[in-house]
Amino acid sequence: MDTSGGDPMDLDPAPAPAPSVSGPNIGTLSRQPRASSVPLNHPNYTVGYVYSSEMMSHFSPHGHPEQPARIQRIWLTLVDDQLTKRMKWIPIREVRRDEALLVHGEDHWNKVVSLQYMTDQQRANNEEYYEQMSLYVVPGTTRAALLSCGGVIESCLAVARDELKKSFAIVRPPGHHAEPDEHMGFCFFNNVAVAAKVVQQRTRLKKIMILDWDVHHGNGTQRAFNEDETVLYISLHRYDNGTFYPCGHFGSMTSCGEGPGLGFSVNIPWPEKGMGDAEYLYAFQKVIMPIAMEFGPDLVIISAGFDAAAGDELGECQVSPAGYAHMTHMLAGLAGGRLVVALEGGYNLDSISSSALAVARVLLGQAPDGLPPLKANETATETVWLVAREQSKYWRNVDPKACEPQEGLEPISFSIPEVLKAHRQHYLYTNHDMMQIPMITAEMDERFSSQIMCTSDIFENKTLVVLVHEFGNLRLELESSMCDVQLERSHLIDFSKELLGWIRTEGYSLLDANLYPKPAINTILRHKSMEDVGKEVITYLWDNYIQLSGAQRIILIGHGPGCKPLIDLVNKRVVTIKKSVKAIIQVLGAQRNPTVPVDVEGARPWYEKCSLVIVPSTHPTIGPQVSRASLRKHGTILPIAETRQARLIARALPAIKQFVHEMLSTSPLSNRTNRLS
Repeated sequence: MDTSGGDPMDLDPAPAPAPSVSGPNIGTLSRQPRASSVPLNHPNYTVGYVYSSEMMSHFSPHGHPEQPARIQRIWLTLVDDQLTKRMKWIPIREVRRDEALLVHGEDHWNKVVSLQYMTDQQRANNEEYYEQMSLYVVPGTTRAALLSCGGVIESCLAVARDELKKSFAIVRPPGHHAEPDEHMGFCFFNNVAVAAKVVQQRTRLKKIMILDWDVHHGNGTQRAFNEDETVLYISLHRYDNGTFYPCGHFGSMTSCGEGPGLGFSVNIPWPEKGMGDAEYLYAFQKVIMPIAMEFGPDLVIISAGFDAAAGDELGECQVSPAGYAHMTHMLAGLAGGRLVVALEGGYNLDSISSSALAVARVLLGQAPDGLPPLKANETATETVWLVAREQSKYWRNVDPKACEPQEGLEPISFSIPEVLKAHRQHYLYTNHDMMQIPMITAEMDERFSSQIMCTSDIFENKTLVVLVHEFGNLRLELESSMCDVQLERSHLIDFSKELLGWIRTEGYSLLDANLYPKPAINTILRHKSMEDVGKEVITYLWDNYIQLSGAQRIILIGHGPGCKPLIDLVNKRVVTIKKSVKAIIQVLGAQRNPTVPVDVEGARPWYEKCSLVIVPSTHPTIGPQVSRASLRKHGTILPIAETRQARLIARALPAIKQFVHEMLSTSPLSNRTNRLS
């Protein structure tokens, strides 16, 4: 059988046998699935698909958004793009009664099966009831609903059994609104929920993540797993304060599951229409992916409704095909790549087919199309922040502080980092008579103006200390869990206060470099990492100030993120560094590892003699498993019984003083090492 184009079921149009039942409440249709023409585990096929035109037997004679052409257009689009030649056809079949009952009640099963036996008059008499449930019923409804659910099951099993890596279930009617005991919202069986239960029952995969990006909340799916800790359900949807379908507060951000499932339902409820790529991808980066990585699923299923796509009049949102592709690409990095895409809603035929094509290309390994610079709107950032605050109760990976919105208040606000920098500049000026070093390039000035300070004797003193760091910590006394700050009991912690006092008491000149940059506006620096920008700044300072200062004895001190740029400087300017630098001191917290220069121009032996590395006593660098050779390359390592980085340098100050005095004197290096170790 050639499955490279057309509908596989159309190529073998044998009629279904009559149901061997005596009434509407017994059994189901008994058509058996045919074997695929492609062997399982075929080396040329890692992605599969389910599709059958038989699901088009469910249609409304009066016209309806949930129309048969939805799956037909997707199928023809994939055929035209020749994607089906690279995908394995997975034979479709009906869901079995025992499978459906893993989610739905027996009365619900009987209710859907009995639809095929209704007379025209019975359907006419019940039309108003079904309209209230957002449903329509025709003779082919039962068959289509059974195939749709069975198709998603087979798509999931093919991936769960490692027969395929990924699959795409192009099915209808959709399923995510179908609750355990009720059909509604165009849905009869909850396809994804049933498939997840079948996978858990029949395969070794037990932890399943369902990501629902349909514009409507998947009330049925969440209901099925509301008390289940083995299934993580995440939904992005229009909510409109509970007035958008399916209405009510079950899809609110505080609806997080119950009992053992508490925290395993995550709702990101958009309060208005119009959300697009920037807003959806922002939610992925800040909430969805951190939770997903902490959960660690064995299988990911996307409830892929495309009614949030640009052009869909029901959803009124603006997600592009490229946006859907990027979301798929991120999810494909989970669960060892096991990913199933199951069609849900989406009612604009152009939007649904172009979006499905973009997703299918990603499933086959194609990179998503590029997106322009994106910035989530104020409503979305506020929503994501509130969701992050709620979900941080259950997931350590979620950081509400990183999501706190800024838009709307910039004209009348000052960021905390800028306030701290201004305070430090004032402190250095008034207490140590330090002045600002001008940055020659506009790019550097944009990021670091007022952050590079030096004493007025920098070109006169023979001894210069260069201190490279980020700004201090802000210690806040909170009034309540709502983060009301008690200002009179809050304070700024400046780790360097005592160190700076000692440097000036000794009569050394000082260059103080705060490498925490301002947000970039300039296009040249906007896309550079903080580490790369820091390297550029320190190299600039060395070439234009430090090396020209005339200092013959230079001490380099790095604190936290300021350590790495100093080692990068050694790598770039090793010849001149060796002539004048007498000591390099790194003060590192528990989360950072010390770095060493590359071994060129005799850098390593020189570095071992003049290096002091200060770390907490619990740092992995000095663990029992570390060899002496590994320790020796760092020079002198000094462990301090202090885990707080802000206090680490103060606790280590006596050792720093001793180390600097000895490196500036003629004391034997061996004695210095013995006393500090």
